Amino acid sequence: MNDSFDLAARKWRLLVYTDSLGIGGAEISLRHLVSNLSSDIQVAVAGVDQSVVQAIAARCSPTAQPTQHILPQQGVGAWLGHRQLFQHWRPDIIHFNLCTPWAGAIGLSAALTLPDVRVVRVDQLPLRTTDALTLWRTRALCLRVDAHVAVGETSARRMEDFYALGRQSVIAIPNGVPDVNLPIASGNPSAQKLIVGSVGRLDAMKGHDILLRAVAQVEGVQAVILGEGEQRFALEQLANELGIQDRVELPGWVMDPRAYLPKFDAVALPSRSEGFPLAMVEAMLAARPVIATRVGSMPEAVIDQQTGILIEKDDVAGLAQALTYLRDQPERRYQLGQQARILAKAHFTVEAMVTSYEKLWDKLLTTPRQPRLRVPRPKD
Repeated sequence: MNDSFDLAARKWRLLVYTDSLGIGGAEISLRHLVSNLSSDIQVAVAGVDQSVVQAIAARCSPTAQPTQHILPQQGVGAWLGHRQLFQHWRPDIIHFNLCTPWAGAIGLSAALTLPDVRVVRVDQLPLRTTDALTLWRTRALCLRVDAHVAVGETSARRMEDFYALGRQSVIAIPNGVPDVNLPIASGNPSAQKLIVGSVGRLDAMKGHDILLRAVAQVEGVQAVILGEGEQRFALEQLANELGIQDRVELPGWVMDPRAYLPKFDAVALPSRSEGFPLAMVEAMLAARPVIATRVGSMPEAVIDQQTGILIEKDDVAGLAQALTYLRDQPERRYQLGQQARILAKAHFTVEAMVTSYEKLWDKLLTTPRQPRLRVPRPKD
């Protein structure tokens, strides 16, 4: 990892926390973070689901294996259980990794009662809620943490707007992934056919139905969608209705989606809502051009006609046009992929992410803590 600043003189304790009940991009990102930290940081992993906690800690070396703590998910004793663990383990920093802005409320409220602990929240997905109680509870917890992180600049500004937090109160640290050794796209790809991959759970938010409708409009395109979820039957039915069942593969959940990237000519992520997906960065590091929607912080990595192609949300015609372009312009496809890899290598690796978080934690531990009960009025 990148040791570009000195933490050697200090050894401190970090507790990472998630109340997720399953493994998705947010949890994989946290696993990357935990398994690549400096050796002088003592780490523990806490959560409400044993399989999730184990998966986050699994990639660490035996000599730096984090302790694991399983906490009650709900009920009268859940808050006390969280606070007792936090108080007993005595972390310097508790790092909350949140799938939605209203997640982790029990853990956050317990952590914020500890006077000597710095609390960091990371919002993986900028979402708003229409429930007044949830909105005000989320806002109160956001305002009182020592540092508030989103996975991109656009995501940070949206969190500020959605919860009236004030400008520049949320900082951006993009998710990063390891740059594994994968075959890079050939400089002479074939024309007149295109294999487009997509990675993500099968639910409406990911927009896989838009991809199928676009594929139906473009000959010579085959789609491979990696993931599992409640939309599987609907997607299979839609492929049959569109007459493209022979050009669509749904292999389900796979252990290592990156192993499929050498088979893809491009990757399509037509999400209706998104933060900063790992699948996007993994495709870029493999020199595959990405077609992405202008949602969340994806446009911060997929720069239109430089590292990929941007389309509007729910734009079947726009996605079909992008697929046609990449099918018919193999040399341009190669160029976009190469430029995508250069950008991802420079800004979106796991080393860059870890360095950013370690700098943030170091700053929090070397500056006076701000009051939590009486917070200043958010700036416009």
